[in-house]
Amino acid sequence: MGVEIIFKIAAIGLLTAVVSQVLKQTGKEEIGTFATLAGLIIVIVMVLSLIGDLFNTIKAMFSFS
Repeated sequence: MGVEIIFKIAAIGLLTAVVSQVLKQTGKEEIGTFATLAGLIIVIVMVLSLIGDLFNTIKAMFSFS
């Protein structure tokens, strides 16, 4: 799971950057900004899920209730 998540985040970043640049070239900067914001939100949700898994693992490791 370690390297896969890094590749997923990088792919989302590249895709978001390409979409944003294409929209900027066509004169739709606002939509490009929303596309970038959507990519950022997707990555934040992925990272928050991983942090939740980390806390659950730590909880199970130390046998907290």
